[in-house]
Amino acid sequence: MFKRILLPTDGSDLSLRAVDFGIQLAKKLGASVVAFHAMEPFASAPYFSDLMIFPEDAYEKEVNERAAYYLEETRQRAEAAKVPWEGLHEYAHRPYEAIMRVAREQNCDLIVMGSHGRSGIDRLLLGSETHKLLLSAEVPVLVCH
Repeated sequence: MFKRILLPTDGSDLSLRAVDFGIQLAKKLGASVVAFHAMEPFASAPYFSDLMIFPEDAYEKEVNERAAYYLEETRQRAEAAKVPWEGLHEYAHRPYEAIMRVAREQNCDLIVMGSHGRSGIDRLLLGSETHKLLLSAEVPVLVCH
């Protein structure tokens, strides 16, 4: 049924539970997994440049190290389950759009991800990458709570 499963991860406990679920599903189906982490690009306005405390190169180093750590967690879990694995990360202002594009480019036929379960005013103000993805994905999305 499903041959290639995309596992977006932000390194949170909820995200890792979804990763574990996706890996176990892939194992049962004989599928492979693609782990993906979207990193927030460095945001600075030119007129704030004199006020910046955290330089761009230090920021990039930090987010790339964090992405590598998150993907390594997924790799170890996939290898322990003997599930074929690939890992990708990139900068994205809108993670849900990057997730959809990566799913398309990597020929994934299922996305398994966690949802932080925001509700009320938090959901209204902050939105939900999972919710945005559910409304616009071209492949099935399995949401783990």
